[in-house]
Amino acid sequence: MQVDADPFPEMHMTVLAQSPLPDAILEMAPEDRIRRIREIKAELGARLLILGHHYQREEIIQFADERGDSLKLSRKVAEHPEAEAIVFCGVHFMAESADILAAPHQRVILPDLNAGCSMADMAGTHQVEACWEYLTSRFGDKFLPVTYINSTAAIKNLVGRAGGSVCTSTNCPKVLEWALQQGKTVLFLPDQHLGRNTAHSMGIPLSEMAVWNPWKEGGGLTDDQVRSARLLLWMGHCSVHMRFTMKQVDHLRKTCPGIRIVVHGECNFDVVQASDAWGSTEKIMKVVREAPPGTHFGIGTEINLVSRLAKENPDKKIEMLDPIVCVCSTMYRIDPPHLLWVLENLLAGKVVNEIVVPGDVQEGALLALNRMLSFA
Repeated sequence: MQVDADPFPEMHMTVLAQSPLPDAILEMAPEDRIRRIREIKAELGARLLILGHHYQREEIIQFADERGDSLKLSRKVAEHPEAEAIVFCGVHFMAESADILAAPHQRVILPDLNAGCSMADMAGTHQVEACWEYLTSRFGDKFLPVTYINSTAAIKNLVGRAGGSVCTSTNCPKVLEWALQQGKTVLFLPDQHLGRNTAHSMGIPLSEMAVWNPWKEGGGLTDDQVRSARLLLWMGHCSVHMRFTMKQVDHLRKTCPGIRIVVHGECNFDVVQASDAWGSTEKIMKVVREAPPGTHFGIGTEINLVSRLAKENPDKKIEMLDPIVCVCSTMYRIDPPHLLWVLENLLAGKVVNEIVVPGDVQEGALLALNRMLSFA
């Protein structure tokens, strides 16, 4: 297929701060914004691909050409070579992964640059570099890093250059099995809970895991604790999934006999152990869809996905594990005004909010991502 080298003529650069939206867009009636977004989509046609993460609100997901988790959506880029502009309705690290995996002619756009990820931010580049330097200089070549896909491109680059791999919540067991077969201690980051839950499900006892606290000297661990660990778990977490508690589980078990508790692998260990099923976003969706009619579910993950599952499975009763709304506040920054703003600019031949991962960072990150893809 013949594709122009630069279909959108604006120079390639990552915007460092979110620009304020024009008053004309902010003051539009919601129905007018919806109509205008659909008009621009129709005009741009196959040149435009809108990706919507499962945690996006309905006002956004209705415009998605593809929807899924971060890995599934990043893969969709390669399946649409005709798309010149990829508007990723998710958070920053997802758009970075899409840019790394995209073809040279494809431009990846994040509607709101403030849509970050608190978990990814818990593993800063300098912190991970300092940790790796400490471990390798003090204990030698006995460590292998594995990073959850919910991490920055810079962290993926460090992991790839050190011989490690990215993982998703779906293929985490396969990646950990590969890493442990190398005969090394795994440094798992940034989410300690996914690492702990997955490793425990593989038969690794909690006594062989230690938590690395990046705010303390030596991770807050003694040399003996480091030497005896099969996994060093970075002290990071998801603010949404940490809201789910044993108190909530016990309450639903007591008040709703027969309820099935299904939670994400980013939840804490006790909640996962008390659940009937746990896993990735796609796993949660699969469990719900395959359950017989009448099944009552208490689900521990982001509210937009839970609400969508309830709407799409009317033959089942589906409710949140936490009675208080658990919204991912950074995902929620992607809204119709920001989406319309980037689309209006595309229609005018201008790319705003482009996410560009520098070449030197892409190199190691691509190594880590490709290792991950081999396990998927």
